[in-house]
Amino acid sequence: MVSNRCKLAVREELKKLDLHFTPVELGEVEIMENITMEQRELIKAGLLLSGLELMDDKKAMLIEKIKNVIIEMVHYSDEIIKVNFSDYLSEKLNYDYTYLSNLFSEVQGTTIEQFIIAHKIERIKELIIYNELNITEIAWKMNYSSVAHLSNQFKKMTGLSPSHFKQLKDKRRSSIEDIGNATNPNSHIN
Repeated sequence: MVSNRCKLAVREELKKLDLHFTPVELGEVEIMENITMEQRELIKAGLLLSGLELMDDKKAMLIEKIKNVIIEMVHYSDEIIKVNFSDYLSEKLNYDYTYLSNLFSEVQGTTIEQFIIAHKIERIKELIIYNELNITEIAWKMNYSSVAHLSNQFKKMTGLSPSHFKQLKDKRRSSIEDIGNATNPNSHIN
């Protein structure tokens, strides 16, 4: 629940029931009142109409937190990505990275690393399209060891070199919600 559309949908469902809640962040919302089973079912039904689901399962909630931390870091942070993602996820979520990694792979059918790469490539596409940074600056911003490393990974994921992609502009762009999902044809490594 990182996209603004998702946050807005959750806020609207909670407002319909006159519920008070803390700001919607990273896939979670804290409702200040005790809610009835009927209210819970109304929230669940309203969210489903918006294409969202209410999560009860602790493992599913942790998977969503992992995804949201990655998406937040890759897509919405203005900081230069200069951290080790495994350390960052462990620290942010207070779990051992091995546990997070095994759980993610088991439930998602892909690794955290592949999910991160898919999001980094999508972010690189955005940065290329915005045309504010050159490829060297993008490689540095996205914490690649070299332009060659970025270019190789970009080509492996998209089938195009970054310069060829720049010529084609927004070919193969994916919505953030679709990245890393098995149903997205652009989410696998070739």
